[in-house]
Amino acid sequence: MAFRRRNKSYPFFSQEFLIQNHADIVFSLVIFILIGLMFEATAKTAILFIQPQYNITTLSLEVTTYHYGWKDCATILFYFFIAIILHAVVQEYLLDKVNRRLHLSKSKNTKFNESGQLGVFHLVSSVWSFYILITVKFFYLTQLAYWLHALPELYFQKVRKEEIPRQLQYICLYLLHISVAYLLNLSRVGLVLLFLQYVSELGFHIARLLYFTDENHQKMFDLWAVSFVFTRMATLTLMFLAVGFGLARCENQGLDIEMGNFNTVLIRMTVLLVVCLTQSWLLWKFIRFQLRRWREFRHEQAVRKKATAKQPVRQLKRDTFGYHENGVLKAENGVSPRTKKLKSP
Repeated sequence: MAFRRRNKSYPFFSQEFLIQNHADIVFSLVIFILIGLMFEATAKTAILFIQPQYNITTLSLEVTTYHYGWKDCATILFYFFIAIILHAVVQEYLLDKVNRRLHLSKSKNTKFNESGQLGVFHLVSSVWSFYILITVKFFYLTQLAYWLHALPELYFQKVRKEEIPRQLQYICLYLLHISVAYLLNLSRVGLVLLFLQYVSELGFHIARLLYFTDENHQKMFDLWAVSFVFTRMATLTLMFLAVGFGLARCENQGLDIEMGNFNTVLIRMTVLLVVCLTQSWLLWKFIRFQLRRWREFRHEQAVRKKATAKQPVRQLKRDTFGYHENGVLKAENGVSPRTKKLKSP
């Protein structure tokens, strides 16, 4: 199975070989794990990579709940490989074909691929998170796997050096918040916040994809700006209601790692502080971006007005019959005057 067209071969395990064939290598590892399910001796080990562990069966309820542990790392690793394969499929069979038609510059091509990949991911995650308000463990494992896979993809996709810090910022922020929600058993409120965040980000990446296809499509950015501010306000409100007030009134106060209870004042305040700082930082960046965009727009308008004012007014040369325009004699009514014919003697 080949995901990319190969114009020439490279030495085994060289840098270019790994970049060009990383999806095929990972696909082979996934097949190796799946083959392990076929044999009794290796099935118990292989199932650790595929199925979520630490499930708790409750007889009185029909809901299966989960704890977490070191075996989750194997599951995350497996879906880390799956994310790399899906990334290569979307890139090869969708984004690369569109790129060949648009003929984008290298900088726009990088952002187009980024928005294409994240747009697909946010769309799937938004729909998925809307339907799995009960069984959330597998959702969180795949979320961690995806954002972990985004780190080596910076190398595999040969992202430009000036783009890497920006992408590392949001990758690390996603990993931090998803990990905290998963480890502190804040999975339900985290799921709602991820749903709001992914819907907002989906709007942004759709707007950017439309802009790259036709630069006149800019109205979607205005809709995204409204959803961005709404998401920040909704995130702060829900966190204060759920963590600041809701958990503070629960009876099971205290720290119990074995039972997964982290409902202490220090942990609640730390979580609220991290969320408030993150949302404030995002709003500050958003406001700076909008102000810079507004200044650039005003500057462009001022330049256009000056250019219009400096254009010379064309003077029309008057004549007894009318005036000259472009070397042609015109009458006052705009019609070329007829030449008087002389009678032959």
